[in-house]
Amino acid sequence: MKNFNQKEYLKKLKIIAQKEMLSFQETLVYINTSASSLYKLTSKKAIPFSKPNGGKLYFKKSELDEWMLQNKSMSTRVFLDKTIKHLKENGNKRY
Repeated sequence: MKNFNQKEYLKKLKIIAQKEMLSFQETLVYINTSASSLYKLTSKKAIPFSKPNGGKLYFKKSELDEWMLQNKSMSTRVFLDKTIKHLKENGNKRY
């Protein structure tokens, strides 16, 4: 990813916030990764992207958001709350 000074970086983020489809360079900023990492993700088809007419790579921001929220980890508190709720609802049933 290119080095941005703070003013340039904020300008770039403002532009990205208004767009639905992002270029490769904009995606680097949006998901905060390196070009090599993003190329690896696309080559493995691990991240959603479009490549119209076999040309440049484009990324739909909403799909990137979904991708970044995959494999979300529960906090210990949420896990305990769900466990207690399950036990209250199901008692000591054996499965």
